[in-house]
Amino acid sequence: MNTRFKSIALLLCLISPIWAARPNVIVVMTDDQGYGEFSCHGNPIARTPHLDRLAAASIRLTDFHVSPMCTPTRAQLMTGLDAFRTGAINVSSGRTLLRPDLKTMADVFKRAGYRTGLFGKWHLGDNYPFRPEDRGFDEALWFPSSHINSVPDYWDNDYFDDVYLRNGKRVSYKGYCTDVFFDEAINWMANPDTADQPFFGYIALNAAHSPWFVPDKYRAPIRKALAERSELTAGLSKNKMEDLISFLAMGANIDENIGKLDRFLKDTDRLDDTIVVFLTDNGSTMGEDYYNAGMRGKKTQLWEGGHRVPCFIRWPAGNLGAPRELSELCHVQDLLPTLADLVGAQSPLTRLDGVSLAPLLREQTMELEDRMLVINYSRMPIFPVTYTDQNPTIPHRDGAAVLWKQWRLIENRSLYDVKSDPLQQHDVAADHPEIVAAMRANLEAWWNGVKEEVMQVQRVVIGSDYENPMLLTACEWLDVFVDQQRQVRRGELKNGIWNLVVDQPGEYTFELRRFPAESGLSLQASLPETRVTDGNFEAAKALSIAKGRIRIGAFEATAEPDETLTTIRFSTALQPGPVELQTWMLDVSGREICGAYYVTVTRR
Repeated sequence: MNTRFKSIALLLCLISPIWAARPNVIVVMTDDQGYGEFSCHGNPIARTPHLDRLAAASIRLTDFHVSPMCTPTRAQLMTGLDAFRTGAINVSSGRTLLRPDLKTMADVFKRAGYRTGLFGKWHLGDNYPFRPEDRGFDEALWFPSSHINSVPDYWDNDYFDDVYLRNGKRVSYKGYCTDVFFDEAINWMANPDTADQPFFGYIALNAAHSPWFVPDKYRAPIRKALAERSELTAGLSKNKMEDLISFLAMGANIDENIGKLDRFLKDTDRLDDTIVVFLTDNGSTMGEDYYNAGMRGKKTQLWEGGHRVPCFIRWPAGNLGAPRELSELCHVQDLLPTLADLVGAQSPLTRLDGVSLAPLLREQTMELEDRMLVINYSRMPIFPVTYTDQNPTIPHRDGAAVLWKQWRLIENRSLYDVKSDPLQQHDVAADHPEIVAAMRANLEAWWNGVKEEVMQVQRVVIGSDYENPMLLTACEWLDVFVDQQRQVRRGELKNGIWNLVVDQPGEYTFELRRFPAESGLSLQASLPETRVTDGNFEAAKALSIAKGRIRIGAFEATAEPDETLTTIRFSTALQPGPVELQTWMLDVSGREICGAYYVTVTRR
């Protein structure tokens, strides 16, 4: 076993389940908000009073970094490892799957005697053995893939009165998504039947990710504030302005829910002895359009604005000293060892990529001056890059930012000093060859340590008793991007391969669909533009699907739709082991149109 993973096992063994006094732990992560999205960070438009109060009562890590995209960040949070060691390095394209041999933050707290709950976005795998209920969470209320209205999400979910997954079953909820996730988390925390047991609650929001749907009442104050500061958005199109208004309105709703959470903690005498951590998953999608806290860049970019985000840590009864700012270079993968340390795990965790920041939080000496960090991730296939001419989903050494003190080495060629040049406008690599050499050496050593692991493709398990039947979607086509229901509506003419493992021998049925089963739509259906609660879903294009074809292992066949005209069905016997699956939707002449976006797999 890799020594890094041994250290996690050691941690699990060293946490005693019989501690007398253990704080509760809540981690709140929002989606697509950057460092500048909060009034405590100088935002001239947003008003976030509840988050401002949380920040004022917290230790604030001001040089805290994540990945520029959400899945790698979530993998690092859960494991304490660099993203390239986790398997979960992209938002789609078969590269979101968190290696099943890794223990998660939920596993750590569960072994420590905590009850564990996830509410909201998981995005580390939609199928067994990657789902949150497979990865240490006792309670899991979540939606699949990257956002509400992604390909595997319930058809036409629109943030209001949606259908989510609760412990493996689809359940309908009333209300706006962010309100639902906070309300359900609070109800779970307040359960009187488990009042004597500490909890670890992970509230991971889809807000403020697009589509930017929000209760309309939150827009008016934003619209007014933007009108008063029209110079901030000069040149923005009308549509872009409306998107920005909705994006910031979603932030106002998030802030209101933070206030609701704090009222619950105060009213139930839990506030002082609950560790609350607040962070965001990547840089802003909107910051560059109006306010970016003096940084360059946004989500998906290696510039500072793509990965430097807020991190607030509050524990009033934790003897952490006065609320204050800490400027040391820190990373999201530090949170697992830090929280384990704070609640009493007696393990140094030195073989993880993250380090415990507990000594720093406790005002003790901690040497981080010479720390270097590497940020790297797999891009979407459509993403334009300059560091490689290959498909950018394939991991590459030079798709990285190296961080050291005030220095940022971008794509192994450009050097920036963010202390004197926060907008990263001046490449100073030629002026500091010794700095470049040191950072390149670190990047090369890091790459040599991860390059074999990161190329290992993770495989979804079919035929397991834990998930049978199961739904495969185009989200897991390796290195092909089909992640959004609007892509299904458009009928994007793409195809790809699922990398699978057959769990048990038996007769397997594969049901190929263009639309998901709950939609009731036929293979050749079209749809007009659909009005939903706060917007519109675009029209669905008709595809002339007349037949389907499948290949899995040595089995290959072609068939016509069943009597419902919604499904093309195949059956074959399979033996345990790794296998690749590909499907084709064909026209009447047998010509390929696209792959099946949805495949239901059942072991009989």
